[in-house]
Amino acid sequence: MSATTEGYESPFSTRYASKEMQFLFSADMKFRTWRRLWIALAKGEKKLGLPITDEQIAELEAHAEDINYDVARARERECRHDVMSHVYAYGVQCPAAKGIIHLGATSCFVGDNTDVIIMAQALRLVRRKLITVIGLLASFAEKYKDLPALAYTHLQPAQPTTAGKRATLWLYEFLYDLEEVEHRIERLELRGIKGTTGTQASFLTLFDGDEQKIRELDHLICEEMGFRSSVAVSGQTYSRKVDYQVASALSGIAQSAMKFSCDMRLLANFKEMEEPFEKGQIGSSAMPYKRNPMRCERITSLSRYVIIEALNPAMTAGTQWFERTLDDSANKRLAIAEAFLGVDAILNLLINVCDGIVVYPKVVRSRLMRELPFMATENIMMRAVKKGGDRQALHERLRQHSVAAAAVVKEEGGENDLLERIAADPLFGLTRGELDALLRPEDFVGRAPKQVEEFLEERVRPILLANPDCLHEAGEVAV
Repeated sequence: MSATTEGYESPFSTRYASKEMQFLFSADMKFRTWRRLWIALAKGEKKLGLPITDEQIAELEAHAEDINYDVARARERECRHDVMSHVYAYGVQCPAAKGIIHLGATSCFVGDNTDVIIMAQALRLVRRKLITVIGLLASFAEKYKDLPALAYTHLQPAQPTTAGKRATLWLYEFLYDLEEVEHRIERLELRGIKGTTGTQASFLTLFDGDEQKIRELDHLICEEMGFRSSVAVSGQTYSRKVDYQVASALSGIAQSAMKFSCDMRLLANFKEMEEPFEKGQIGSSAMPYKRNPMRCERITSLSRYVIIEALNPAMTAGTQWFERTLDDSANKRLAIAEAFLGVDAILNLLINVCDGIVVYPKVVRSRLMRELPFMATENIMMRAVKKGGDRQALHERLRQHSVAAAAVVKEEGGENDLLERIAADPLFGLTRGELDALLRPEDFVGRAPKQVEEFLEERVRPILLANPDCLHEAGEVAV
């Protein structure tokens, strides 16, 4: 048995999440960011007058990425402190600079700032893939804006829509999510240099009480790490509500994805639409004919996981005593990373599905035509009234015919024969040809095609035109 099969491996690593998202939550990303922060701290402190040399900074920069994990691991077994073990390991590589590494800082200087940096990058990746999904659904909506389809309320047949109009409902959900993701990216701030309990006391000592230099150091570090600002106040950590807000944005994407995937699973059951099905794909181990919607089922499954995951940072935010407790740490390591990995997997699947949705227009039409006679009864009644019929009498006769036709469908398993009944009833004075002319599906969809055009033009295309680099993501499905 190989080493890789003897222990637990996260399905996010082996089956679901992209390598790009996995890297953002990797050890290399984390500890290289720690070292970037230590370099930014040293540069800022040197600029503001502390006795740090160019040679020390150059030495730190020379080893910013070649992390000596073996030394760090050995040291952590002794000191039981992850940050101090990496301070020690960095110092082994940088003997001239070891005395100024982490100068004045607490563990959360690297821990919390790194978490924010990683979340910001991960949100940008999510944003990119989300726009790809929006672009694909926009193309689908445009293509099928005129295809009449049966609509449903309460999962019961209702006034027709079009396939493209239904796609705009999915699209709009994802537009809400995009707005929320962009808002979260815009609002993220570094923790900055706040000290052990957020008072910056250690830096006040370092700079001999010069408060302006402390404020300037905070600004310099934000600038070096690509942020406009740090949080205004904090305890030892930035507010864990930030994690909840980010996780909630991811939960929103999962909610939209679940809505889409459930609709697609129902449409597959109706045989109106289905997700892509590869040539050699097996739908069932026992039933060779099956074409199970496995991608959309996986989207539903992972979405449920991400939605529930948002509860973890919510509970953590509510149980942070005073300036900080450490019961956030183990939970946070899991909840935030896996929420992002989960959404990444969901978006990969969405891209794959939306890039190849299969539509069966003849089935869409036949299902609509089975129900349309019931929906057209008011139009039929009005046409018969114009020919001199009595509206009240016609209404009652339509009710009787509709009940009888519904009984044929439900009790006998037959076809809807409402039109035959009406054509044979002299009270209406309408031929079958006249009735058929009243049943053009396109006449029952209202403004749906125009609504699609307006929505795409006003709300979607400006986003796509502003983000052309986000429209070429590939939605790979590993297994």
